[in-house]
Amino acid sequence: MDWRAAPERAGWRGLSRDILLGPPPAAYLAWVAICVIWGTSYLAIKIALETVSPLLITGLRYAAAGALLMVWVVARRQPLPSRRDWPGLVAVGLLMFAVGNGLLVAAEQSVPSGLTAVLVATTPFWMVGVEGRLEGGERITRRQWLGLGVGFGGILLLVWPEIFTGHGVSWTFAAGVVALQVACLGWAVGSSFGRRQAMAASPSQASAAQMLSAGLVMLALATAAGDWGVLGLASPRSLLALLYLTLVASLAAFVAYTYALMHLPTSFVSLYAYINPIVAVGLGAALAGEPFTPRVAVAMGVILVSTAIVSSSRGETVR
Repeated sequence: MDWRAAPERAGWRGLSRDILLGPPPAAYLAWVAICVIWGTSYLAIKIALETVSPLLITGLRYAAAGALLMVWVVARRQPLPSRRDWPGLVAVGLLMFAVGNGLLVAAEQSVPSGLTAVLVATTPFWMVGVEGRLEGGERITRRQWLGLGVGFGGILLLVWPEIFTGHGVSWTFAAGVVALQVACLGWAVGSSFGRRQAMAASPSQASAAQMLSAGLVMLALATAAGDWGVLGLASPRSLLALLYLTLVASLAAFVAYTYALMHLPTSFVSLYAYINPIVAVGLGAALAGEPFTPRVAVAMGVILVSTAIVSSSRGETVR
């Protein structure tokens, strides 16, 4: 199950309070925290990559976050996921965190953090496509096809000049763009698979198992690749960024997102997906000297508008 789309159930007392008095102010603060934290995580990844390998960043981040979340689950006296649930949880964790986030981190070696955030905003395109191909999934509507077409045009506007430079094709940048789209596909497939699994595990239990399993696999790959040797040479700047990704972007953001979904409409909470790229692009330009030209601004607007069309369309299906 998608750890960013499955909150714990609120009790009837809390639900009644929200109906009578409105959501608590802390819920809106939690939502703002999500927008800021996940928007800044792209720059944090770029900083961590300065001296730490992509495999270690992903492995250490999710193994530590998953282990700490598992301790929290046990401390709350919740049962661990059952033996029957573990295969599905591991599969979803590998798709979403190892493939999805792992390739995202690798792509940031050649793609600016701001552009990475904008390209990751195309994840709804892949989710619509995956759902449309699965048995029992929603058929793609005409408006969604329109949104997909507009979004594809925005992607071309964003990446075409960067790929075809005056010195020929930038294959490293092109590879990063492809890796990001495979990452989005992995996240979409993992999300769809997770929603179709009948699991007794709660969202916190599932998230702990998914992050821990993906983190351990990535650490095993890092060991096989001999990446541990460079960790001792990592700069304090990179280590602080990695610590931020683990404790803030993974654990704190998960708690804030869960709390926000308990008290605010899902449609409102989901708006974070449109704010994250804006935060990431602004930080990348201000702190990392990444390009922010009028073309980038227009392409970002086109992609975000097309994402909104694809995510909200409920029109007539195309046969």
